[in-house]
Amino acid sequence: MAGADGGTSIGIMDNLLDLLHQTMSSPWVYLAIFAIAVLDGFFPVVPSETAVITAGVFAASGAPYLPALILVAAAGALVGDHVSYAIGRSGGGRLLDRLPPDGRRRTAVERARRGIATRGGLILTVARYVPGGRTAVTLTMGAVHYPRRRFLAFDALAAGSWGLYSALVGYLGGLAFEQDPLRGLLLGLGLALTVTLVVEVVRWLLRRRRPSAAMATTGPVSRTPAR
Repeated sequence: MAGADGGTSIGIMDNLLDLLHQTMSSPWVYLAIFAIAVLDGFFPVVPSETAVITAGVFAASGAPYLPALILVAAAGALVGDHVSYAIGRSGGGRLLDRLPPDGRRRTAVERARRGIATRGGLILTVARYVPGGRTAVTLTMGAVHYPRRRFLAFDALAAGSWGLYSALVGYLGGLAFEQDPLRGLLLGLGLALTVTLVVEVVRWLLRRRRPSAAMATTGPVSRTPAR
């Protein structure tokens, strides 16, 4: 009985892998990857990174074509980011202007505005590898009217690096397990998760260092004894 159940499970898995392989071998896969990457720019529940990594795993066997995969993934991410930027620019600015001038939200927005003005390119690139960060940053950059040309230049770099990274992570997993694409996919997703965790740890450490640096700069507050 157990053997029959095991054989059925293996058969279902083989059928799923065959279907996935046929899908990845179709020329329509490029359009699908492009559309998923666009949607993920302003609708972050769409798993664009997982889709690109999966396609990269199968690219190790020749289909889809790796350079074309990188190109359509990056192009889709670029278009999606600009949709998010346009949404923030059209409606976000008015919402920010309505915030109370002395409120916490206005203070946070002004802090974000200053950070984006001085380190916009770095923030945009790093946010690409932070879950949910991509959409939040592009919306905010639109809302604070970050210069469109600078946004295009920095976002082209961020989208290109993301497309290259995601496709190559899957491709390396596919090369490591050429005869077992499921394990290759698990390896690729594991590598991507590791990179995300590293980015989050670095961000957490930087946040902890900032209050310490501020305390060291200002020093302890001295109090004059009452007379």
